[in-house]
Amino acid sequence: MTNLDPTVRPGQGTSPAATRRLPRRRRAQGPAAMPISPEGKPAPMPFSKRMFDVSVALTLLLLLWPVLVGTMLVLLLAEGRPVFYLGERMCSPTRSFMQIKFRTMRVGADAVGGVTGGDKAASISPLHRILRRTRADELPQLINVLKGDMSLVGPRPPMRSYVEAYPEIYGPVLQSRPGITGLATLRFHQHEEWLLGRCRTHRETEAVYRRRCIPRKARLDLIYQRRRTLWFDIALVCQTAGKPFWRTKGRNDFPLAPVVARIEPAAASAGVAVPVPAVTHPAE
Repeated sequence: MTNLDPTVRPGQGTSPAATRRLPRRRRAQGPAAMPISPEGKPAPMPFSKRMFDVSVALTLLLLLWPVLVGTMLVLLLAEGRPVFYLGERMCSPTRSFMQIKFRTMRVGADAVGGVTGGDKAASISPLHRILRRTRADELPQLINVLKGDMSLVGPRPPMRSYVEAYPEIYGPVLQSRPGITGLATLRFHQHEEWLLGRCRTHRETEAVYRRRCIPRKARLDLIYQRRRTLWFDIALVCQTAGKPFWRTKGRNDFPLAPVVARIEPAAASAGVAVPVPAVTHPAE
């Protein structure tokens, strides 16, 4: 049987004859065609994607600086210092950077680590919720984009603990530069919030995130990685800009435009698969 696992290189787990039968286009796509450098850096971005990132990030900073300054002042007066939150995130399996966001939890609430779930709801003020709902807390990450740590579009940068726990998942995923938005963000973020918001303890939040969120987001991230084009990035950025105004009720995610929404089932029918092992909580 032909192996369509995108993380298996030709000749690994398949016979030479089976490898020769793979279509040339399929062999050239996917993570196997995007090596990671010995220094642990992701493969270089296409020049057009980098120019798109820089030009859009600079334009948004010039246009939105009154919003940034106003948000800083409101947070300073209402919540006190610090205004910004700096958290370590991974841009490759071995390379980290400091992600910049507006602080949207009370100081010390993240001491236990991990993602935000219902167990941390008491630490999120109404102002913090507004920033999270509108994604305004992500605006400072435009600085990360200019520095080259992130792209506008890509997988969300994961915490070191998850990358170290699941290298077989994040190895392929982080061959794309992490992004402020992406296919997984638009297709799964609101459902992820719904899943985690029902958790009442840190242990439950971690278990749900590892079992139900990481594998699904990884699959979407790899679909984006295979289908990535400049026009696809532009479409996702436009959809992200409209998301605060089209937030749906319940757990359904933002309805993507038909051209974007067709990508996931089309990739699935083409044999794009994400090999995800049984994900368990370390304490179990």
